[in-house]
Amino acid sequence: MDTILILDFGGQTCQLIGRRLREGGYYSEIAPHDVRLDAGRLAHVKGIILSGSPYSVYEPDAPNVDPALFDSGLPILGICYGFQLITHLFGGRVEGLRVKEYGKVPLTLKPGNPLFEGVTSGFDSWMSHGDSIAALAPGYQITAMSDNHPAAAWNPEKRIWGIQFHPETSHNQFGNQILWNFATLCGAAREWTLDKVLELERDKIRRRVGNQKVLLLISGGVDSTVAGAMLLNILQPDQVHLMYVDTGLMRKNETVEVSAALRKLGAKHLHLIDAQERFLGALKGLTDPEAKRKAIGDTFIRVQEDEVAGLGLSDYFLAQGTLYTDLIESGKGVGKKAHVIKSHHNVGTPLVEAKRAAGLIIEPLEMLYKDEVRALGEKLGVAESIVWRHPFPGPGLGIRVLGEVTREKCDILREADWIYLDELKKRGLYREIWQAFSVLLPVRSVGVTGDARDYGFVLALRAVVSKDGMSADVYPFPMKDLLEISSLITNQVRAVGRVTYDISSKPPSTIEWE
Repeated sequence: MDTILILDFGGQTCQLIGRRLREGGYYSEIAPHDVRLDAGRLAHVKGIILSGSPYSVYEPDAPNVDPALFDSGLPILGICYGFQLITHLFGGRVEGLRVKEYGKVPLTLKPGNPLFEGVTSGFDSWMSHGDSIAALAPGYQITAMSDNHPAAAWNPEKRIWGIQFHPETSHNQFGNQILWNFATLCGAAREWTLDKVLELERDKIRRRVGNQKVLLLISGGVDSTVAGAMLLNILQPDQVHLMYVDTGLMRKNETVEVSAALRKLGAKHLHLIDAQERFLGALKGLTDPEAKRKAIGDTFIRVQEDEVAGLGLSDYFLAQGTLYTDLIESGKGVGKKAHVIKSHHNVGTPLVEAKRAAGLIIEPLEMLYKDEVRALGEKLGVAESIVWRHPFPGPGLGIRVLGEVTREKCDILREADWIYLDELKKRGLYREIWQAFSVLLPVRSVGVTGDARDYGFVLALRAVVSKDGMSADVYPFPMKDLLEISSLITNQVRAVGRVTYDISSKPPSTIEWE
């Protein structure tokens, strides 16, 4: 299959480049920035993209590439750091900016460059960099300018393009068009479909698993449920064991809904585990977000190991509903230069990594983003109510109760969050929002209950719109809805005395608070 190869220099949006190409039907693969580019590796490659990076090209340990890249004769597109690296390697000059350029920047295009076919001059690009091109390498011509510096250039003879902005982000106007233009210039065919995803995963999983058993730790959210449906589609039902662990950190009525949904999927082996005391005990006294995530992740695996011992399974594979975004934010990108944003309960814990090192981890969704997972879930027959359910983090309420987690706080948050989401559904807003949830803050605020002063918890409401979770904008609620939902929560959940609305977008914030 025709492939666009993306070299990962550790940029947090690297995987989004591949996502955007797949959105246009172009197959892409991501490899470490220093992968050996021999004939075998380049057999089906039509073009190569160099990603962004948190590094500067003039640093001693700056990531580099196999020199064979520039002898391949393939079209090359350097994005941000990739552009700077090309400039640096071929005799140009890259310098640090006094003030980092971040956000929307309008660009003026030079006419006639095929990379910008169909793109209007003056369009809004998305910048995120602390270095800039001070002088182009010999043989390169400017194709776009911002007010401050060269924003794009190319070498027409070598078919090498460089752009300073990030077309892969959803904030970037014409971003998809630019990436698809590059794929077209490479002569790549549009061959990527959900059917192709299933075909690739079917072959890969069947080869790895053979006749062995697979155990999936399933939360009942979109990711793990679609992962379960996918395993049931690919393997024999007798091979697939689904273990749902009630951590005490789940949403209201979660266990009942999850068990009913999984049985409808045709699961033969469904194991429901009540481990609330173990998780709440592991979290006792912990307030640091990373410490809580690690404790939850380790407890997940210990519970799984304890429970599976009584199932009679041996030499089993552990499956997880890990997505691309989980791997990226945990610093588990393809390359070795990614910066950690936050750890995920199913990525990076010592026990999980030990199983990963032993080759006993199956992650059928690891190449997919949330919107692709939803489309795949519909294709596999997963109920619409689950497919379109808002994302729920693996650590659950453990990272939505800020500070120490207790049963009392979880109960308060569970009830308030249920009112919030139920109201969104009643008002026809739920499907307009990518993710909405409540956060219980570790502070109390003075209020009035009847004629008496009271100190109740402060609850933060969060709602964002996004396409893939890598960036997100605040949902612009009509004030009437916020006022009415706030009133319902404070009236029905007596422990909550004050409600706020989080108006931070991602970036610079993350979607979750911890």
